[in-house]
Amino acid sequence: MSRETITINLSKLKSFFLLCRPLNVLIGMLSIFIGAFITGTIHPVMKVLYACLSGGMIATAANAINDFYDIEIDRINKPHRPIAAGAIRPADAFRFSIILFLIGVGLGYLVNWKALVVSGLSALLLFYYSFRLKRTVLWGNLAVSLTTALAFIYGGIAVDRMSYALIPAAFSFFYHLGREIIKDIEDVKGDRADHIVTLPIAHGEKLALRLATAIYLLLIGLTFLPYLFQIFGIYYLLIVLMVVDGVILYVLFSAWRNPDAKNLSRLNLILKLNMFAGLIAIYLGKY
Repeated sequence: MSRETITINLSKLKSFFLLCRPLNVLIGMLSIFIGAFITGTIHPVMKVLYACLSGGMIATAANAINDFYDIEIDRINKPHRPIAAGAIRPADAFRFSIILFLIGVGLGYLVNWKALVVSGLSALLLFYYSFRLKRTVLWGNLAVSLTTALAFIYGGIAVDRMSYALIPAAFSFFYHLGREIIKDIEDVKGDRADHIVTLPIAHGEKLALRLATAIYLLLIGLTFLPYLFQIFGIYYLLIVLMVVDGVILYVLFSAWRNPDAKNLSRLNLILKLNMFAGLIAIYLGKY
């Protein structure tokens, strides 16, 4: 194999790696693990592992199919994405996505019948989100928020203690709902060019930002409840106060002060990284 061929293959692998959005996938897998951990057990360990791998495959597939359907939008909003940039053929991305969806659901079957149902419904919902729901007012935002919340419940299902994971699932739902609305404001230019009607396009960017602000302020209020009801301990409260809620307030302040797309893109990355702090808070909250 020539050096040129090796270079091309490595470039292709890098493009597929970027298509997967590994940071998003890692957050999803950690959410599943923590969804199991906070129940008080991670046994049977193999089922938790299967659940994490299942969720990772489905998240990867969802990212790939999203880029497949968003080619025209990404050429305006995110021209560096692998398909929009021409590094991956759309047909290859589509096949890649379908295979990973099937693997993810198959791994769900190895956990238990509840995991099979949740993984199957999540895969269908995420596919339909990219195909149709993303182009609607709020329904797409709700679909993404629901599937991210299900990650924690999926971990609870793996150890047959689903009810224990409801609190972080609720937090995840509101956190992602606010972030998805801010992302829609960021993507207005490309969405409008592709005739997509999202909340900021249908009702204005200020109203969308008001709704995101209301959701995040509600979430901040809710984050105190697990400590007040002695569900999570002092480590949870300290991390939430000093990092998670503080970052959310900074993002809201910055978004209102400077709502242009470049700044909103930066703030969305900050919100994504802030998820790790939330996961750590919940993890340590059990001690």
